[in-house]
Amino acid sequence: MKRILPFLIILSVLGVALGSAWYLKRASTNNTPPSANSDTPRPNIPALVAPGAEPAHTMGPVTAPVKLEEFGDFECPPCGQFHPVLKKMHEEFGDRLLVTFREFPLTAMHPHAVSAASAAEAAGLQGKFWEMHHMLYDNQKTWHEQFDVRPTFEGYAKQIGIDVERFKREINSDLVARRITEDGKRARSLNVGGTPTLFMNGREMPFEIIINEEKFRAAIKQELESAKR
Repeated sequence: MKRILPFLIILSVLGVALGSAWYLKRASTNNTPPSANSDTPRPNIPALVAPGAEPAHTMGPVTAPVKLEEFGDFECPPCGQFHPVLKKMHEEFGDRLLVTFREFPLTAMHPHAVSAASAAEAAGLQGKFWEMHHMLYDNQKTWHEQFDVRPTFEGYAKQIGIDVERFKREINSDLVARRITEDGKRARSLNVGGTPTLFMNGREMPFEIIINEEKFRAAIKQELESAKR
């Protein structure tokens, strides 16, 4: 019971049924992940926004003029498609970008979503979140089809150089479950319904922009120009 308690906490707080139903409805009509259909970013700043897990997983300086916050699911195919695009933008723009990743596993649709999020968070407790993040997305098609992903994730932990025994203990810990839950609360407070959802300086970006390398690059450049004014 103790092993499954963190998963029950996550399921109850995230409200996956509502998020998944919204995702499926949008996917069936647009054949794309849920997002605005317009190429214009839309403000999405409710009065009260939950902080999410702290400390957050970030890349880049807090002083960066362009702040990107992604809500992702490691088993979500469109998230896997977005991953190399965001990675390339981070490489190109360097310290001008601050990238934050938030956990939003769609458990009703993806059976390994919570396990993957937990693996990333457990690696994060040893200072290797982004290494596991990249490993999970780069190999998504491989572990997505497996029945038991635990040996695979433990193999990833060994590859990125962390204490595997500690990783195995902490992957099902209350701390890991709580971090995923807190990110879920932030997602709901921002009206996030599916993945990937990306905010640029507080504005939700249309999927049609972020998945297109040229459009995404242009949007970042435009934001950088605006920051100079």
